[in-house]
Amino acid sequence: MGKKILCFSFVISFLVCLCVSFSASEPVLPAESEAERVARLWETLDQLRYGETAASAPEFSFDLRSAVLMEASTGTVLYEYQKDERHLPASVTKVMTLLLTMEAIEAGQISEEDQVTASDYAASMGGTQIYLEVGEQMSVRDLIKSVAVPSANDAAVALAEYIAGSEQEFVRRMNVRAGELGMVNSNFNNCTGLFDDDAHVTSAYDIALATKELLKHPKIYDYTKIWMDSIRGGEFVLANTNKMLRTYSGMTGMKTGYTKQSLYCFSGTAERDGMTLIVAIMGAASSDARFSAAKQLLDYGFSNYAVARGSVNEIPPVTVVKGKSFTAPVSVSGSLAVVVPKGQESAVTSSVTMEPSVEAPVAKGTQVGVVTYSIKDKVLQTCPIVVAEDVPRAGFGDYLGRFFQQLLGKEA
Repeated sequence: MGKKILCFSFVISFLVCLCVSFSASEPVLPAESEAERVARLWETLDQLRYGETAASAPEFSFDLRSAVLMEASTGTVLYEYQKDERHLPASVTKVMTLLLTMEAIEAGQISEEDQVTASDYAASMGGTQIYLEVGEQMSVRDLIKSVAVPSANDAAVALAEYIAGSEQEFVRRMNVRAGELGMVNSNFNNCTGLFDDDAHVTSAYDIALATKELLKHPKIYDYTKIWMDSIRGGEFVLANTNKMLRTYSGMTGMKTGYTKQSLYCFSGTAERDGMTLIVAIMGAASSDARFSAAKQLLDYGFSNYAVARGSVNEIPPVTVVKGKSFTAPVSVSGSLAVVVPKGQESAVTSSVTMEPSVEAPVAKGTQVGVVTYSIKDKVLQTCPIVVAEDVPRAGFGDYLGRFFQQLLGKEA
């Protein structure tokens, strides 16, 4: 009995020593302090802002070809992986189709109430569709809904033909608009993304740029937030392909895509606490991998960053020498909108630097100063202070009038 107890004690002692040894060989690292966290996030922002690889950014294990996380109001990239690689986008192409459609509505070229007649070509589209019949009429509103919710190819072509006369002309406009937006790695050959065409390509970064522009039309949310709806008086049910609308808090859109060559793609948007993030995923191995990567990136963005916004108090007029007026009102051109580490928003300060005076004539828009926004010694953004109205040079009559006013004891 004594030997058994001795043996048991020896085993317990050995296990304790082993645990102590293991603990000593792998010490628990101290938690990151707030100052360290902020410094790391600033480093990441600075590296990404200047086009460098963000060594301080987290390393995710994603099964995809490329990805981008962007803040929508500033265009700041918060995470990137192979962001400029060209890939087939599948139905994420329709971000551009929706953008041109919303721009046409805003320009007054078309309205949501307009009735569109389906052509033979539109009705012939395969893939996801609402089964338009040749000659069938449907409102622009229901066609947009059919593109944004289930990603219907026939609806996309019907819109393209109605706006531009033909899909070919619409695609030409897509490429022109892409060039204007700086989408240098994009070339579109159709408005649907239905076909695996090696010349029909874009990048994660370009899709994020297109999505950013689309968000300037808030009415798009009336469509992209729809989970389920119907057309044709309730006869045809529409279900959204963006499953994150049901699973991710703040999700607002935007488009999914899949073909055998493109694999699973996604342009997602979400808003929390006044900040909107865009996540672009290209070539994920599965639908679950696509949405999982999007969730992780959005969580990372919302957990670590915020948008600092600010303004300055009213700035006094600038003195004008030799002008018809002695002073000129001024205004700040632009306002602060910059991504900062979360928790740093309230630390933003502003300072105003002004010219002591300017000599007439002074044109509206002439810069006479600058507002500098900073956090401690780190300059975040500068905004010019400009003259708000023209001030002509004073003439002989102006000086004569002032002379008599002074004689009469009046202020000039």
